[in-house]
Amino acid sequence: MSFFDKVFASVGIGSATVDTKLERDTYTPGETVNGVVEIKGGKVDQQVDDIYLSLNTTYLKESDDKKYNVTATIDRFRITSPFTIGKNERKEIPFSFQLPLDTPLSIGRSKIWVTTGLDIKNAVDPGDKDYIQVVPNPLMNAIFNAVDGLGFRLREADCEEASYKVRGRLPFVQEFEYVPTSGPFRGRLDELEVVLRPSGNGAIELLFQVDRRARGLGGLFAEAAGLDETNVRLTVTSADIPNLQQQIHSVIQRFS
Repeated sequence: MSFFDKVFASVGIGSATVDTKLERDTYTPGETVNGVVEIKGGKVDQQVDDIYLSLNTTYLKESDDKKYNVTATIDRFRITSPFTIGKNERKEIPFSFQLPLDTPLSIGRSKIWVTTGLDIKNAVDPGDKDYIQVVPNPLMNAIFNAVDGLGFRLREADCEEASYKVRGRLPFVQEFEYVPTSGPFRGRLDELEVVLRPSGNGAIELLFQVDRRARGLGGLFAEAAGLDETNVRLTVTSADIPNLQQQIHSVIQRFS
């Protein structure tokens, strides 16, 4: 092992590489993610202090009236204790972690990915990046179908920075912005914003922002003053699925 091999490994040339292989690429929030991390040793033996997986997404943050994308870590998982990877050695390390319930869905511009990193002392940290698809669970699907059934069309879905009153453990929420194109709320609402906040007992808290269409001078003044929006909460479980559309209709009806 030459001096130059050591130097090159410390700057990432000829050092260990990592490749993460997931069991599959589509999950629902709360599901278990299984896979293996494949590590290939470089030109020299290297001490690996840590292997970690990070679950990431991006969200819109506003500053000085400008919006820009920020990368956020949804969760981070340590999967091994320190070890040495020998020259040209190959290792496979299995892992398993639970996808957090508040992981955003892969809808609209929201993307979710897993990054893998090796913490190697005095060396560049090699990494890997794998995108996954996060799809709605049955209760989430029922919520979206209920909103669609009331004549709303999804216009936009994005993760945005949220106030402390609305956010959970993460600094953002995923907003689903709907417009009424038919049904009972066409002509009565400008838009409907929906946020889903799952909890550990299988329930989902729905946050609605009902944006009423201006009617007459009073409505125009209210719209100009930003007073035409009403925030409403509704908690639902799988037991509510048969009557979900009626429940959501009743909530929106009261504030439209």
